[in-house]
Amino acid sequence: MPYLSKIALNPRRRQAVSLLGNPHRLHAAVLAGLAAQPVTERVLWRMENSTPHRAEILVLTQNRPSWQHLIDEAGWPGADGGEPLIADYAPLLERIALGKEFGFRLTANPVQTVPRPTNPSEQQNARLKAHAEQPDAAGHRPRGFRVAHRTAAQQLHWILARAERHGFTIPQTPSDAPAPGLKADNSLTAGPAVSIVSRDILRFHKHRAGPRVTLSTATFEGRLRVTDPDALRVALLGGIGPAKGYGQGLLTLAPVRAEAAMTNA
Repeated sequence: MPYLSKIALNPRRRQAVSLLGNPHRLHAAVLAGLAAQPVTERVLWRMENSTPHRAEILVLTQNRPSWQHLIDEAGWPGADGGEPLIADYAPLLERIALGKEFGFRLTANPVQTVPRPTNPSEQQNARLKAHAEQPDAAGHRPRGFRVAHRTAAQQLHWILARAERHGFTIPQTPSDAPAPGLKADNSLTAGPAVSIVSRDILRFHKHRAGPRVTLSTATFEGRLRVTDPDALRVALLGGIGPAKGYGQGLLTLAPVRAEAAMTNA
């Protein structure tokens, strides 16, 4: 039975600063909340918000977790509002039905796979060199390289192109907001009901002496319509895109707002 948790951390505590600044450390702390070790289930998480005063993490697990270690070391032990919230996720999964609409939020690592990166990183150069030095490498291409989509337009195209395979579409919605530099003329322009609410580049080390990991992330918010309930449930439980261990890929749903439903009618 899956569970969705919300955990509040105190960014002014030393351990919280360490965890919030390194997704690899935070992932390890999240896995420590499960009794069955080593952890073999898929665990999804994301930073829901982070301010100088409060940070919140959402975590989706298949088994009921305990977050006491995080509260004691990096949270608000004993404080009002400091206890983690743990909710049964099954009722949401049961509400998913063909044609139903939900509001959604997704933080992901939008990437594409290319035969050879234009500006290869240190790790990618090492892979290319190792392949070239193999005796039987002639005529055999190395497996593709993941390259981040860095512009907002590329990232929006990434989510729109992957929606159908994950069991949903993003419907069109009218908008009377003019483009930057233009005046409103009272005309409505249709567009997909999704926007990027934040973008970031995460840089961290998995190990002190190891190579630096760099991730381009985008947080999408919008409205979706269910086209394949089973595929959408798989996406909710398994995540979307790569870098899931680093806080990417967790898709969450919410009741669609009344005004959005009226606009779409």
